[in-house]
Amino acid sequence: MFKTWLFLIGIILISSKTFCQNTAIPDSNFEQALIDEGLDTPPLNGQVPTSNISGITDLDVKGKSIQDLTGIEDFLALQNLDCSENQITSLTTSTLSNLRILWCFNNRITNLNIEANTELTALRCENNTISSLNLLNNTNLVDLTCENNSITNLNVTSNLSLSRFQCDNNLLSSLDVSYNSNLSYLSCSGNQIQNLNVINNISLKVLLCSNNQISTLNISQNSTLTDLNCSSNILCQLLINNGNNNNMTDLDFSNNADLNCVVVDDANGNHSTWLPSGFSNYVNSNEDCSTFIPVDVLDDFIGRTYILPIISHGHYYTEPKGNGTQLNIGETITNSQTIYIYNEINCYSNESNFNVIITDNDYFIPKFFTPNNDGFNDAWVVFDYDHSINNVSIFNRNGKLLKFLSGASLKWDGTYNGAQMNTDTYWYEIVLNTGEVLRGYFALKR
Repeated sequence: MFKTWLFLIGIILISSKTFCQNTAIPDSNFEQALIDEGLDTPPLNGQVPTSNISGITDLDVKGKSIQDLTGIEDFLALQNLDCSENQITSLTTSTLSNLRILWCFNNRITNLNIEANTELTALRCENNTISSLNLLNNTNLVDLTCENNSITNLNVTSNLSLSRFQCDNNLLSSLDVSYNSNLSYLSCSGNQIQNLNVINNISLKVLLCSNNQISTLNISQNSTLTDLNCSSNILCQLLINNGNNNNMTDLDFSNNADLNCVVVDDANGNHSTWLPSGFSNYVNSNEDCSTFIPVDVLDDFIGRTYILPIISHGHYYTEPKGNGTQLNIGETITNSQTIYIYNEINCYSNESNFNVIITDNDYFIPKFFTPNNDGFNDAWVVFDYDHSINNVSIFNRNGKLLKFLSGASLKWDGTYNGAQMNTDTYWYEIVLNTGEVLRGYFALKR
């Protein structure tokens, strides 16, 4: 009988302890907020019955001048927490395994650890002093706002469901969103980002990336994009030919001093609502941008020696695209060759070329030409160094006159009455000013 009484007394003591267990709430403003929510009763005593809070799923203590949120760890069933606009410096949510929505913006939080909150779908922690944020375990995250902090590195490669992402005004030098194919809204302005690749973000509708260090931006694959602000970067290449230009009314690429060409859907389309308003260098392909790069053009030369003259736009090279050996202004050319003038500005380049024929003769007659409109050897040109030629006649192999040339231009483009002539051998007859006649043949190759 005595043992039975001891057992009953023990059960009563345990039940009483459980029932009467309290959670410490050291911040009086936090406790007052709980009283206002009906989770505690006056007077303020620095604690609240644990049973009153352990089953709560939603808690809103926004703007209550709270400095310390100690006690929140016993809200074990909590799913939605709004503790924004307070003066909180630290926040512990490791016991809140059911937490789905956390709003803690406009506080003084320096460190936020949400690694245990694997069910989290929405996080707003903007306007704090957070320096690091580990999101690797938050694979259900859909909405993330962490702007106006001091974050230097942000890895969102595990957040495949992320749809809305704002990280403006941090200290980010890079941002990888290549795994976030569901992303529809991205705002990362006011950082130090150098490269931003959004090719895989096929659902993107809004992209705000102004005030960074981005030099190239390609949104040609973002066919749903309607809003773009990439102003105040160092852009020299911008491709916005995404097939949706007619619906892009909010577009700003101003304050990019090196950007002199933009690739769009229709170069002749209406871009009057875009900024900067005075911009006009719109083109249909990236290759067309080279036309806006100035490059000097020189005539072909025939003679005994050639001195490279001063040019304003470009440099001399022995091969195309700035390859081969760079030649210097004033250098004497003693060998026959094609010389290229190559000019590269930022992301684009342009090029011209001219032929230097070194010979002791007064004229030069080429052996062949290739009129295929590639910019190289497209015409058969007789070089008359000392103006010793009176006229040139060109015949086909049957003796039919195809072209008569006289004066300063001794050039044939390979046509007869507007029709292109076939690959074949053709004959020339050159009459010199002395009356001497020179005859020979040359090849047309297509």
